[in-house]
Amino acid sequence: MRNILEVKNLRTYYSTDSGTAKAVDGVSFSLGRNRTLGIVGESGCGKSVTALSIMRLVPMPPGYFAGGEILWNGQDLLKLSEEQMRRLRGNDIAMIFQEPMSSLNPVYTCGYQIIEQISLHRDVSKKEAKEQAVEMLRLVGIPNPSERFDSYPHELSGGMRQRVMIAMALSCDPALLIADEPTTALDVTVQAQILELIGKLQGVTGMSVIIITHDFGVIAELCEDVLVMYASKVVEDGSVADIFSNPLHPYTAGLLRSIPRIGSKKERLNVIEGNVPSATRLPEGCSFANRCPLADRHCHEFDPELKEYEAGHRAACWKIQV
Repeated sequence: MRNILEVKNLRTYYSTDSGTAKAVDGVSFSLGRNRTLGIVGESGCGKSVTALSIMRLVPMPPGYFAGGEILWNGQDLLKLSEEQMRRLRGNDIAMIFQEPMSSLNPVYTCGYQIIEQISLHRDVSKKEAKEQAVEMLRLVGIPNPSERFDSYPHELSGGMRQRVMIAMALSCDPALLIADEPTTALDVTVQAQILELIGKLQGVTGMSVIIITHDFGVIAELCEDVLVMYASKVVEDGSVADIFSNPLHPYTAGLLRSIPRIGSKKERLNVIEGNVPSATRLPEGCSFANRCPLADRHCHEFDPELKEYEAGHRAACWKIQV
């Protein structure tokens, strides 16, 4: 089956007063139709910049693409004009941003903002656009959608605002939905509802989904494939089953050990000591070496390549023994 999206050696850099920040440095992955890919890692690893690069929403300057390709159905998005990208955004590729309160315009009603999206990409009357918008609000589980259509963002709860964002993103039936930490700042009950909703809508529409998160629980519930990022690079990727049952990279293993276990008698949670290195001062060798219990001199001097160790399961580490 042909992949709907292929990212090849993507490099997204920022010019800063402290030097060049390599936010995304040589990232490659692919996504099939009606598949769900989870991108996981700590804050500052390049997950969101990867998503913004696909959408071509990286602010330029200070950002710029230093190399690579983003192939959408075989067409390189980095070579399209801004007008061509505007026709793609929201129509073929849609995105749910982290914080709906800052993503929704506070001076327009939720319904107006959905209609604006529909009218931009569909040749329909205002009446038809409103009917579609109300139907989308109903589809994402908002009670009394006709009344909520005229509500302003501040009149809705966080969970309802996130549902409006999902309705807006799906209003033009995109082939790819990118959800950048869609459950951030929501309580656990609403988180579960939002995740269930995304999975349900994917089943109805057949769209492909990229979920960006730092929560392996979200990955386990929604995703089929996983991309583990650390310090601007992919350190491991594979199926959910492979990653959970046999993590190859010490960073992936550390993230999985950090998940609280029900019934555990340990007084302290497992943690990965240290911090993600700055994107302007990435080390020469393995970026994880300063935090890795297995690292030796070779790890500090040479950067490992991403290699396939099992069918469809890749990792970048000198210490893997298969």
